[in-house]
Amino acid sequence: MSIEFLNESGYEGVNEEMLIDVASFAFGQMDVNPDAECTITCVDLDTIADLHVRWMDLEGPTDVMSFPMDELTPGHQGGRPDAPAPELPGMLGDIVLCPEFAQRQADAAGHSIGHELALLTVHGCLHLLGYDHGTPAEEKEMFALQNELLADWYDDIKKRGVTFHPKPTGPKAFPSAAEREALDREVPGGGIPAIGEPAPEN
Repeated sequence: MSIEFLNESGYEGVNEEMLIDVASFAFGQMDVNPDAECTITCVDLDTIADLHVRWMDLEGPTDVMSFPMDELTPGHQGGRPDAPAPELPGMLGDIVLCPEFAQRQADAAGHSIGHELALLTVHGCLHLLGYDHGTPAEEKEMFALQNELLADWYDDIKKRGVTFHPKPTGPKAFPSAAEREALDREVPGGGIPAIGEPAPEN
């Protein structure tokens, strides 16, 4: 799996190695073609706010946005278990993170920014594979899978003797969709948005 990382946020404390590791693990667990590619970019508050209003028609900054490649349909890289067989490897898309906003979420949840960024990265990976949370059933499926992958990643790095940040044990570390919504109320403007789509024209 080829993952390009760009830190344009100017925010300290972003662990590039960790973000690539957790994304690689998530894609590997989802049987993504090892030759597929994606980009993870960290940006500042102004940039994510601009993307948020342009693509989601929502004002203010947010924590993560995902932009799957238009020509890819869900599962083409081997994501969803009910999808067709993987086709030729290609570019999955882009995950955009805002560390400064993620820090607010982490503080409210009582865990490290490292864990918060890992959680958001796994969420972004699932969006690139065609998962979404537009309905209650989709939401339940996606958050359960997100938490399973994240927990398995912690077990995996422990086996490998790798340490990025402590695995949190707080009740908000592996949230359900309802728990995440409650956290969003503590951090106005937050929330994990759905896949980025162009805002409707006025």
